[in-house]
Amino acid sequence: MSIFTNKTYVAFDADSDIHYYRLMQAWKKNDNTSFNFYDAHDLNNLMPWSSEETIKGKLAERLQNTKIFILLVGEKTKFLYKFVRWEIEQAISRKIPIIVVNLNGKRSMDSNLCPTVATDELAVHVSFNQKIIEYAINNWAESDLNYRKQGKTGPFYYKESVYRECGL
Repeated sequence: MSIFTNKTYVAFDADSDIHYYRLMQAWKKNDNTSFNFYDAHDLNNLMPWSSEETIKGKLAERLQNTKIFILLVGEKTKFLYKFVRWEIEQAISRKIPIIVVNLNGKRSMDSNLCPTVATDELAVHVSFNQKIIEYAINNWAESDLNYRKQGKTGPFYYKESVYRECGL
């Protein structure tokens, strides 16, 4: 990892779930909240008419600068192979800590909706809520590193006490 690896990469179903990503951006801009992340999507622009190869090249550039990978999991995410699955595979191969965010509010892995490629991977699964996502952004990278050193894999989730600490 370079010293400039400080971005948060958010992967999502751009057709159905972009409003959740936009809400995360709004939380970041709100002066009344401490929620913050360095958005990897700010690194370069993608044009809708770009080829798959060009888009994946730009996404790879974003992933090179990524410290945390957030996967927003909605109703259709599991079935997105062209880009979302590729993004997940890139995060896995680059050993980027993964936060899986369930848009349906589930606080652990939702095996019905989570993309299969991510179900057995080292990742923390949380609900879509500003406070728990912020907690995960601030804490998961270190936990991920410790779990990797111990050879642990598989899905993780925070105990109810962590949600209570976050006021949830």
